[in-house]
Amino acid sequence: MEDDILLKISYRIKEIRKEKHITIQELADKAGVSKGLISQIENNRTIPSLPVLMNIIHSLNLDLTVFFKDIYSSNQQEKVFVMRSSDYKPLKKETAKGFDYQRILTRNIHGGPVDFVLLKLKKGAHRNKMVVTDAFEYKYLVKGKIEYLIEDKNYVLEEGDSIFFDGRLGHNLSNTGNSEAIMLVVYYFISND
Repeated sequence: MEDDILLKISYRIKEIRKEKHITIQELADKAGVSKGLISQIENNRTIPSLPVLMNIIHSLNLDLTVFFKDIYSSNQQEKVFVMRSSDYKPLKKETAKGFDYQRILTRNIHGGPVDFVLLKLKKGAHRNKMVVTDAFEYKYLVKGKIEYLIEDKNYVLEEGDSIFFDGRLGHNLSNTGNSEAIMLVVYYFISND
């Protein structure tokens, strides 16, 4: 569970930095650390010292209470987690219209961070450009019909289909069905590549 708290801290830094449109270099300069250290912290490859963490939080212009909200551990021995739909957190991942992400659960599993997300795609939703992620991606289509372009090949998925791929490959997604599409997405970030 302690790893999960550290994982939440690293992702929180990355999310807030991106929300505020601050580059890694800009944050590093403000916090008085190297760009490489910020990258390692954000990717859960190193644990920042308390003074460095405080400098980063201050450099993001955040109050400590705001930053640490929802980052806690209620029971260190807990092995089963029940997440209610009311506990899902909205997640701003991209600017494409019609993409509604909700974070279900984030955990550090066998040395690698894993992020479970529910993605709802409005009818006709699509990206205007290819994207990449620093994770392996597994996607299970719960409802609807979507089309994935991965590098130069199209994959059409219908309800019940799934796809697994290296997110570092350029990829694009569009809802080609007649209604909203819903996908369970699992991102597995590798800490040693």
